[in-house]
Amino acid sequence: MSQPNLPNITPNITLTREESINLILASIAMQELGLAHIINAEGEKIQFALGTLTGSLSPPPTFDQLIQLNQSVQSTLQSAMENEIFLKAKLEGVLSTPVLTGPPGPTG
Repeated sequence: MSQPNLPNITPNITLTREESINLILASIAMQELGLAHIINAEGEKIQFALGTLTGSLSPPPTFDQLIQLNQSVQSTLQSAMENEIFLKAKLEGVLSTPVLTGPPGPTG
C-alpha cells in the first residue's frame, strides 16, 4: 500500500488574541444554537406523537411506541446535556483567560 501524496500546505493565518477569543465565543454560540434546534425538534417529536402538534393521530401510538419515543428523546437529551457541560467548561475557560496588555508604545 502506498503512502498518500499530500501537498505542502503552510497557511499563513495571523490572528490577534482578541480575534481568537471572539472566534471561540462565536463557535460556542453556534453550537448552542444547534443544540437549541435539536431540543426543539425533540419537543416537536413528542407533540406529534401525542397528537398535539397536528391534531389527533389515527391510530394513536401504542404504549410500547411511546416508551420507544421516550427512550429516544431521553438519549438525545442526555447527549445534549453532555455537550452543554463541555460548552460551559469551554466558555468558562475562555472567559477566565487573563487580559494581556503589551508594553506602552506609540499608538498608530
